[in-house]
Amino acid sequence: MSRWSRRRWLAGVPSLCAAAALAQLGCSSRARAPDSSASDPARLDLRDASLAVRAGVLSPLQLTHACLARVARIDPALNSFITVTAEQALADARLAEAELSAGHWRGPLHGIPIALKDNIDTGGVRTTAGSEVFVERIPGEDAEVVQRLKAAGAVILGKLNLHEFSGGTTSAISHFGSVHNPWDPARTAGGSSGGSAAAVAASLCFGAVGTDTGGSIRIPAACCGIVGFKPSFGVVSSRGVVPVSTSFDHVGPLCRSVADAILMLRAMTDHPLVAALEPEALPPVSRLRIGVFHAPGSLCDAPIEAEVQAALDAALGVLRSLVAEVREAELPMPEQLGRLIDAEAYAFHAPTLAQMPERYDPRTRDMLLAGRDIPIAEEARLRGDLARHRAAIHEAFAKVDLVVLPTLPGLPLPLAEAREPFALNACTFAFSLGGLPSISLPCGFSRSGLPIGLQIGGPPLADARVLALAQAYEQATDWHRRRPTL
Repeated sequence: MSRWSRRRWLAGVPSLCAAAALAQLGCSSRARAPDSSASDPARLDLRDASLAVRAGVLSPLQLTHACLARVARIDPALNSFITVTAEQALADARLAEAELSAGHWRGPLHGIPIALKDNIDTGGVRTTAGSEVFVERIPGEDAEVVQRLKAAGAVILGKLNLHEFSGGTTSAISHFGSVHNPWDPARTAGGSSGGSAAAVAASLCFGAVGTDTGGSIRIPAACCGIVGFKPSFGVVSSRGVVPVSTSFDHVGPLCRSVADAILMLRAMTDHPLVAALEPEALPPVSRLRIGVFHAPGSLCDAPIEAEVQAALDAALGVLRSLVAEVREAELPMPEQLGRLIDAEAYAFHAPTLAQMPERYDPRTRDMLLAGRDIPIAEEARLRGDLARHRAAIHEAFAKVDLVVLPTLPGLPLPLAEAREPFALNACTFAFSLGGLPSISLPCGFSRSGLPIGLQIGGPPLADARVLALAQAYEQATDWHRRRPTL
C-alpha cells in the first residue's frame, strides 16, 4: 500500500476536517446525519477512521477496543460472530501502533479492525463454514485474501457467521444459530454472508470480507442496508476459501460506504484493474448510458414488490440526473448453467457426505446431494457453455455501459419464514453467471423501516465504472448514512 502517499490520501479531504472535524471524530466531506461516532469511534466509516489513525487523533488500539466492546454488548442479539479473536486483535493493534509511531504506514487499512466470513481460511484459527462438519477444522495457513489484508496492516477481529457452507440466501441455517438483522432482529440478515453484513451494519467492525457465488455478498448487503461489492470473476483470489463452486465463487468487501469498499478492495488484491482505483478519482459518470429492464422480474426469483419498485423508481430519478441516458436493456440468464454449481459443490462434499452425513443440516445435505447424479460429461458440457456465455456477455452491453435493478424483489424475510435454504428471493444470479462486477447499495427503506438495495452491474472488468456510478449515487443521497438503532 505504499503507493498511497500521505498527500494523495488526504487530497480529497478538506483541510478543516483534518483539524477541527477530526478532533470531534466526525471527518467527512459531506454533512453526516447525527450519530454517536463522537463518543463511539466504532461507528465511524472505515475511511474516516483511517484518516483519524493517520492523523494521530485515534489509535488502532482505541478502535479495536471500541469494536470489541460493541461485539460484547450488541452481538448476543445478532449472532454475527462465530469466533472472536480478541487477544490476537489487540496484539495486532499494538503492533500497528508501534509501526505508526515509528513512521511506517502500510496504507489506509493499517490498524483498522475488520472481520472475515468463516469460510475463509485463517491459519491457527478455526474455519467452520457454519457447519458441524468443520466445527474443529483449523487451517494451517491463511487464505490469500487474508494474507493480503494482514500485509496491509488490518486488524482481524474474528470470524463471522454464515449460511451453512454458503448454501443459501438467509443465514438462518447454521450450526451456530441464525444471524439476525440489525434493523429488525426477527428478520433475516440475508445470506450467505449474513454475519458479515450484520456486523458491518451494527458497527462491530469497519468492514468485512464475504464470498458470493450467486448473490451472497449483495443479498445480505441489501438486507442490512450497507454496501456489498462482487468484483469481476477472478479479480480477487478465492484460494483458501471453502468452495461452493470454483467456477462461480467470488470474494469481495462489505462496508458502510462505496469509498470504504474501494479501500478494502485495494488491500485484497494486486490485480492491475484495482490498483488504479481511488475513491477521490473514479471515472466520470456524466456520459454513461444506463440500462433498465422492461421486465426486471425476468432476472429475479419473484415479482418485484410495490415498495421495492417505488424505491427503484426514485433511484432511477436520481440516476437520470447523473448520467447521459437511461434506456432499455437486456441481460441473458441461462439458468441451466446453475447445475454446474450443484456438480462442483457435490464433488467437494462427497467424502464428508459419505463419512458424516449426520453432521450436515438435513436441508443442506439434500441440496448438496442434488449434484450427485450429474454425469461427468454433462458437467464438462456445462463448463464449456459457461465459458461461451461469459465470452459473449459483452454483447449485452453494446448499447449500455451499466445496468440497474433491485438487489432483492422484496424485503428481508422474517426468520420464522426462512425455513428453506433459498427462501429469500433475489435478483443477483445473472451477474454471477456472467462473472460480472456488481454492487448493492442502499436506496431506500420500507414503511416498516427495512432497507432496500439498489444493484448496479456492468460488463466484465468494468469494476471501476460500477463503483463510480455507485459512489455518485451515494453522494447524491443519504440512505447510506442511516444506522440501525441497537
